[in-house]
This record gives sequence, structure tokens and C-alpha cells, in this order.
Amino acid sequence: MTWEQISAAPVAVLLGGGSAEREVSLKSGATVLSALKSLGCETRAVDPADEHWLEQLQGVSCVFNALHGPGGEDGVMQGALESLGITYSGSSVLGSALAMDKQRSKQLWQGIGIATAGFELLQSDTDWQAVIERFGKVFVKPACEGSSIGMAPASDAQQLRAAYQNAAAYGTAVIAEKFINGPEYTVAILGDEALPSIRMETDNEFYDYEAKYISNATRYHCPSDLNAEEEAAAAALALAAFKSLGCEVWGRVDLMRDSDGRFYVLEVNTIPGMTSHSLVPMAAKVAGLDIAALVRRILELSWAARGAEQ
Repeated sequence: MTWEQISAAPVAVLLGGGSAEREVSLKSGATVLSALKSLGCETRAVDPADEHWLEQLQGVSCVFNALHGPGGEDGVMQGALESLGITYSGSSVLGSALAMDKQRSKQLWQGIGIATAGFELLQSDTDWQAVIERFGKVFVKPACEGSSIGMAPASDAQQLRAAYQNAAAYGTAVIAEKFINGPEYTVAILGDEALPSIRMETDNEFYDYEAKYISNATRYHCPSDLNAEEEAAAAALALAAFKSLGCEVWGRVDLMRDSDGRFYVLEVNTIPGMTSHSLVPMAAKVAGLDIAALVRRILELSWAARGAEQ
């Protein structure tokens, strides 16, 4: 009866919002709305930037949360929806909050032995040269942003300080993560299963915002170049990282692979993009799910996880 319950009333799609990822969220939300309409659902596009957004949630069966970044992906919206008694897609408050915070997720992984690159929390009085001497080349990241926003490489103390100042402008903690020289992979999670891995290839210095959302020159390899044993290792690491944070239903785990063939977790994304350039729909397609089937499965899993509680 799950899908009948979901489709018995309008399904709201949360999109837009006020984070730096607003434009990506609008595109993701449009994709989800189109998929739901193709499934015969009545839909409502709800933008929390609209002062009347709460009123628009009255009478909906559930919410597909397509908000990216702070305020939508970090547990804040999840907590609000739980308080309102509205079933929503994806991870709950704890998993959302931990996954959004790169500093604390990496601290947790280090504590339980999940492979992740070394890192250091940066502050205005950091000894920039000491960080470079410890790690060599690093990538500087706002701890609580996504889509590579505010991210930059640094190979010397001067570059590191400049990258920190740029990242700090986003108002979150800032980390410097040891550079891993090797290919980047991503593994989508749906329920308790890992979908086929994707290897990303770009001519940019790294897989940045432009490579993710704008460029048509970025190459995606799915299935990737991993053999069966390597694919299983990547899937196992991705699932372990995902579950360790308390994440649920669906998401995406980004990995790097070093010259020795070892995988390292970069981060977990609990509300991955659903745009024309996005990776979860790409992996789902290889697994036999079109975008409509993927959206339906996400809502069914979400309803099973918490619909009965609301």
C-alpha cells in the first residue's frame, strides 16, 4: 500500500532555499517534479525562501526534499518537518547534520577506522607553513558547504592562507585535507545497496563546481574501470561510511583512490543533485532505474523508514 498512500495526496517538493546551492537545488527540484508528474502524482513546488512556504505544506502526503546545502541538508529542515509530523525523503536529523559537517564526519571515521585523508581544522592564526610541511599539497574546504563551493587547492603557505580566507567567507569552519593523487569515484546508495560506481574525469585541476554542473567536457565512466573485487571494496567502504553517520534511504559517497589502489572517503552527500549532470541518476540508470523509478523508490524507502511514525 506504500505508493497508494504516497500518491493519495499531493507530494511537495522542497527546492531553492537560501543556501549558496540554491540554483542547483532549483534544477534538482524541477527534475523531481517532472518525475512525479510522470508517475501521475499531484505535486507542489515549495520554496522555503517564500515566506508562505509552511502554508503550502498543508494537506500533503509527504515531502521530497531537494534542498542542497545549509538549512535544507544539515538537519534543520529535517527537524522542522519532524516537528510538523510530515514524512520526508532521505536521512533524518542526525545523519543529515553529521554528513553535512566534514570536520565531524572525518573525526568519526578516523575514530572507527574508516579510511579518510588526513586533515586539519584551519583558523586565522594557523601556522600555514606547518600545515604544508605536514601534508604537502592540500585541498581547503568550508566544512559545511557542498558542490565544491569555496574549495581550492594549496601547495604553499601563501596559497593556503588565501584559500582559507576565501573558504571562511562562507561562514563555516574550514578544513585543509591532504591531497590524494589519483582518480575520483562516487558510489550512490539506495536503501541498503550500493549502485554501480562512477569515475569522474575532468580537464580542470579538480572536480569543481564548473566541472560538476556546467561543463559538457567532464567525462563520466559508469560502469567505471574497477574490476569486480575493486568494485566490491569501493561499495563496502561507501556503505560503511554512509551507515556510520546514521544516514538513511539514499545518498552519495565520494571516494579518492591513491597510487597503491586504496580507497579513501571524501564525504557523504545526503541530498545529491538530481540535475542533468548529476551522478545518482546516472548510476541508477545503469542499475536499471530511470529517473521516475528512482524518485518513486526514494519516497517508498523514506515512507517505510518513518512514514508510520508521522
